[in-house]
Amino acid sequence: MRNPKGKDNIRRLFSTAVISTVAFAGMVAFLFFAIPIVSNATEAGTVYVDDTTDTDPTIEPDYHLTGTDDERTNIKEPGTAQTAEDLSELNIANYVTVTYDNGNGEINGALRIFITLTLLALLPSFIIMMTSFTRIILVLHFTRTALNTQTAPPNMVIIGLALFLTFFIMQPTILRVYNEAYVPFENGELTQQELLDSAMKPIREFMYPQTQRKDVVMFMEISGDEWDGTLDDIPTTVLVPSFMVSELRTGFIIGFLIYIPFIVIDMVVASVLMSMGMMMLPPTTISMPFKILLFVLADGWNLIIGSLVKTFY
Repeated sequence: MRNPKGKDNIRRLFSTAVISTVAFAGMVAFLFFAIPIVSNATEAGTVYVDDTTDTDPTIEPDYHLTGTDDERTNIKEPGTAQTAEDLSELNIANYVTVTYDNGNGEINGALRIFITLTLLALLPSFIIMMTSFTRIILVLHFTRTALNTQTAPPNMVIIGLALFLTFFIMQPTILRVYNEAYVPFENGELTQQELLDSAMKPIREFMYPQTQRKDVVMFMEISGDEWDGTLDDIPTTVLVPSFMVSELRTGFIIGFLIYIPFIVIDMVVASVLMSMGMMMLPPTTISMPFKILLFVLADGWNLIIGSLVKTFY
């Protein structure tokens, strides 16, 4: 038997193909005949005027009014300049002007602002690497962990306290950098290289007493350099990582000392719970109130922060 549905499908496909072919042919005919007509009409209706008179629309606003059929080119000569004030008034586009401050080759104000904004992105790294921030944040973290208070105080409070303590400890060093490097540089007494050397000197003098000798020796041996035991003979690229390793070691030592009394409380509470047969009750749940009580009675924050700050003096 023949399938009538198959014939209907073939007829529909054939009709669709015929309609598509006719539509495509119509579009091609439109592109070939309509576009040249529009182009000819445009070319016939426009009058081009080759007029390059030296005119300035800002000075002569009525010379080239909106709605006229003429097309013209307005030319304004750039002119010449003898001074910096005249240079800013010239009609010059897409140019770069490099200005030297009295011919000494120093960075101008705009570029100095750009460099300052770029250095602000690296400021957190400088605070962590070359200040007391690392030791402070480690001690505060160990204190919170030893108390087993999880998120009390929260991270924002700990970081804020660490930043303010860092500024308090680094205040003499920051004042020395300002007075010995920044002020003379602004007065024109120092070059850029002298500014960098003068600014790094107080920071290096702060880091060196806090750095252990064995850390400096380790990095000097890795770099293959000889060290005579003085600060001036240590490169900054060696002093900074040595200082950071020493700060990590010191922070962990202080953290261990903070842990000792709280570990004793945990052991006592665990022993009492075991003797009472309450083995399923977590000892940390019972010991945490006793830890907080001991910490408050001993004025723990005053002891820890006061002793921590005194380690830098």
